[in-house]
Amino acid sequence: ARAAAPCVLFFDELDSIAKARGGSVGDAGGAADRVINQILTEMDGMGSKKNVFIIGATNRPDIIDPAILRPGRLDQLMYIPLPDEKSRESILKANLRKSPISKEVDLSYIAKITHGFSGADLTEICQRACKLAIREAIEMEIKRVKEKKDQEPSAMDVEEQDPVPEIRRDHFEDAMKMARRSVSDADIRKYEMFSQTLQQSRGFGSNFRFPGSQNPASNNEADNVDEDLYT
Repeated sequence: ARAAAPCVLFFDELDSIAKARGGSVGDAGGAADRVINQILTEMDGMGSKKNVFIIGATNRPDIIDPAILRPGRLDQLMYIPLPDEKSRESILKANLRKSPISKEVDLSYIAKITHGFSGADLTEICQRACKLAIREAIEMEIKRVKEKKDQEPSAMDVEEQDPVPEIRRDHFEDAMKMARRSVSDADIRKYEMFSQTLQQSRGFGSNFRFPGSQNPASNNEADNVDEDLYT
């Protein structure tokens, strides 16, 4: 990374390599501790002039080693919540941008009733609807070929249209029967509790004033929101 600077290092599922040390026993636990120790050493060796930016993503911030969250390392936390209705509609459109969709399909309605669904959950709905349409097209094509065999040979040369030219409403209705949420309400509450705990641990100097200060700092809450990205 230093040789390729400037660059960005992105670690997906950061908790898999930066889990809190001391939680495991045996050789596996010792190896995991050595991995996180080496990561911390390498991060400390990257100064501001190295132009190497490190970003990590995780859905288990509660098990991340606290040392990696210290100032100078991964000290800026950003909470990305589940998509709202407008974002869900955009995700649906992005997943279906190359697929022929019937005009009767109302993606905005699907986005409205899928509150609490993640991007992966919405992608699964789109993929399932596409597979249902493909399966129907294959079954109809097999049926059509069998019917042609019973007809005159000249009928085999007739070019016919796609039996299922687009994804219809019934495909999405069947796909929604198997829809599921991968992030439960309990998971969301867990993230909210982690956010509150983090804010409390970082609120030591919220009432700090220099001697002789007459007016309290203005917009203190707004300033905290700007500094703390985990909101």
